[in-house]
Amino acid sequence: MHPAPPLGALLRQYAAGGAVTCVPVDQGLLNRGYRLRTTRGRYFLKHHFDPETADPAAIARQHRATQRLAGLGVPVAPPLPGRDGRTVAVIGGHAYALHPWIDGRHRHGGQLAPGQCARLGALLGAVHAGLERVMPPEGRAAPAVSADPEDTVALIEDLLARVRRHRPADSFDGLARHRLLERRALLERHAGRRPPRGGSVGWVHGDFHPFNVLYRGDAPAAIVDWDRLGMQPRAEEAVRAAAIFFVRPVGTLDLPKVRAYTRAYRRAAGATPSELAAAVHRVWWERLNDFWMLRWHYERGDTRADAQFPAASALAVWWTREYDTVCDAFVA
Repeated sequence: MHPAPPLGALLRQYAAGGAVTCVPVDQGLLNRGYRLRTTRGRYFLKHHFDPETADPAAIARQHRATQRLAGLGVPVAPPLPGRDGRTVAVIGGHAYALHPWIDGRHRHGGQLAPGQCARLGALLGAVHAGLERVMPPEGRAAPAVSADPEDTVALIEDLLARVRRHRPADSFDGLARHRLLERRALLERHAGRRPPRGGSVGWVHGDFHPFNVLYRGDAPAAIVDWDRLGMQPRAEEAVRAAAIFFVRPVGTLDLPKVRAYTRAYRRAAGATPSELAAAVHRVWWERLNDFWMLRWHYERGDTRADAQFPAASALAVWWTREYDTVCDAFVA
């Protein structure tokens, strides 16, 4: 259970009335959110809890970004200022922000028609183009170095040992062992395809996936959770988002929807087919070397991502087998 936020102290910093109800929203993996109803309306109260994203200065930068994007017509939910004009309230060493409540629901790619997939791609392209306009160009970091397959194989051996020690053994352990052995064989076969550093770096949302886009009817109502706002290769965010929105439960991508989404993204963001092709290669390699869900499960004892593992782990294998077809969907 989450500890109750200090509502009295918080609401005294805002002209938001007195608290009536405060209900946790449990979909986030990093921070804590609450559906707050007061005598003056409904709000989303965010507790920036994750140490990696809870710096008040970084949160204020996220807030400025969403305020400026709202001015460009991008659907976002900028925070409300407190009585002192600040959008971050720090109480007891914890950072909070108050946002308007947005009525809406989350929709994954299987619930989107082709035209809506195109609209989603155009939306992400508008985010990238808008951030390029409203955020400062200084401080551009170099793209990250891609994963070293030797390091990944060492991690696989460690995870296999953890799987063997887990008692009582269960079906998740069996699938984890199968995927780890499978991935080790794939890495040995494809070690020579390690990509170079990434391409064009710019401001990105950093975590664009179905739980961070709210729909009202058929249209996006708000992009939320800007905790990972930062400088990264933009085309790679577009590919990562597609791999989350359009993955099927069996671990394949809905490629016609990927194609509609990517064509619209390229137009809105001004991205070239060659940029997308390079991004596809880097994200494929990233997926081949990534075991964050298993690390959460076996190193942290955190099982919140377990339900995502079957499709995500199967996708890396299918993507490797259908590499050319997948690449074509992003560049054609």
